[in-house]
Amino acid sequence: MAGPRVRLVVTADDFGYCPRRDEGIVEAFLAGAVTSVSLLVNGAAAESAADLARRHKIPTGLHANLSEGRPVGPARLGDSSLLSPEGFFLGKMGFREAVATGGVALPQVREELEAQLIRFRELLGGDPTHVDGHQHVHVLPGVCQVFAEVLQANGVRFTRLPVERGVGDRAWLEAPARAFACSVERDALAAVAPFSRYGLWWTDAFVGLSTCGRHMSVHRVSGALARALEGIPTGHTLTAELMAHPGYPSVPPAGGCGKGPDAFSCSWERLHELRVLTAPTLRAQLAQDGVQLCALHDLDSKRPGEATLKTFLERSRP
Repeated sequence: MAGPRVRLVVTADDFGYCPRRDEGIVEAFLAGAVTSVSLLVNGAAAESAADLARRHKIPTGLHANLSEGRPVGPARLGDSSLLSPEGFFLGKMGFREAVATGGVALPQVREELEAQLIRFRELLGGDPTHVDGHQHVHVLPGVCQVFAEVLQANGVRFTRLPVERGVGDRAWLEAPARAFACSVERDALAAVAPFSRYGLWWTDAFVGLSTCGRHMSVHRVSGALARALEGIPTGHTLTAELMAHPGYPSVPPAGGCGKGPDAFSCSWERLHELRVLTAPTLRAQLAQDGVQLCALHDLDSKRPGEATLKTFLERSRP
């Protein structure tokens, strides 16, 4: 084999959500199965997670959160279009509905994103390696423009573009999950223009919408990466990101972002992801497929090639 065909960043989302989740994420990082984490600065365990990141030198980005729990910015002090009457974010689908109907004030989105970046620097003592969006809020119409502007103003280059080729054809996904994944992909494709205009970078390919929780397996991760490689010229090294959610299940009331942990975090599915990621069989399959795990900073010198990226996005359109 001449060299790796794919350089893969494996990002564990929701770092800081709860100590048990964080324990599993650190375990996966130390095993070499996770190469990057995304921190929820409004998570119940954000401070202890930041300590773990410093202790183990884990490359850490910001998991910008506009949909779950309590805000960290000015919105927490009074009425805001981002919040319910109880003072919490509107939820995964509630936030989307409010954006779609024009009920979200984008200047308040900017304030919250900037406040979360400030909080990140307070916790970690430095800038994030990347910024992505909890529940993919960063690619929503209008929000993506503000998101790109804030990242550029704060000197952050890397983000996530959740476009997974063929996600609409994944037969194992239940209809609601497949519909959500396709909506995320459509939003992400529309976000390419503002992301590019403000100089953001992302990997050539993305996997994770179809391999979340119980749907993760060695075969499916390998297959999704293989699908991303279709049509890529021989000898070209593709950069890719695998989004993952490993960890030990949360035990209420510990965890969450202000309202306690959700059902997904308390389920066996997080532990399932941890076991799949750390299993020798996955690493053996990836090596056989020509996939090399790496940290995000190893990709700093390689912005996705314009020709390759254009080809990939064209193939990914519904």
